[in-house]
Amino acid sequence: MLHLVKLSVGTDSIEDLGGWQAERLLQMKASGEKKPRLFHRTGQRPKRDADLLDGGSIYWVIKGMILARQKLIGFDEGTRPDGRACCLILLENALIPVRPTPRRAFQGWRYLEAEDAPPDLDTRVLDDLAGMPLQMRKELAELGLL
Repeated sequence: MLHLVKLSVGTDSIEDLGGWQAERLLQMKASGEKKPRLFHRTGQRPKRDADLLDGGSIYWVIKGMILARQKLIGFDEGTRPDGRACCLILLENALIPVRPTPRRAFQGWRYLEAEDAPPDLDTRVLDDLAGMPLQMRKELAELGLL
């Protein structure tokens, strides 16, 4: 199993990313899309696509921290708004919170080996973190306390 890691540019939280994705699905429905689906556009199709589809996820970096993941469900060909060809990375709707893990900025996406992927958070931990300011979560994760 293999994963991807990607920056979620412009989002401030998991809830922000989820809201943006929900809005995209609503826009697709409103425009007459028969089967709205979540996807991320990328210029290059991952060469290790079979490994990614064997249970892989895309891990989202938000404000310098890996905070959530979404299961990968496929790849498709698509076009960018400017008409250029691209690859669509198809995603399940559910955003799954993971242990906050610091990650430096990078361009594009990167492969993430399964043994390096942060674990999912259980609901008890998630409830505790929800009331904690993002900066505090980031500092605790950098210290290895989360």
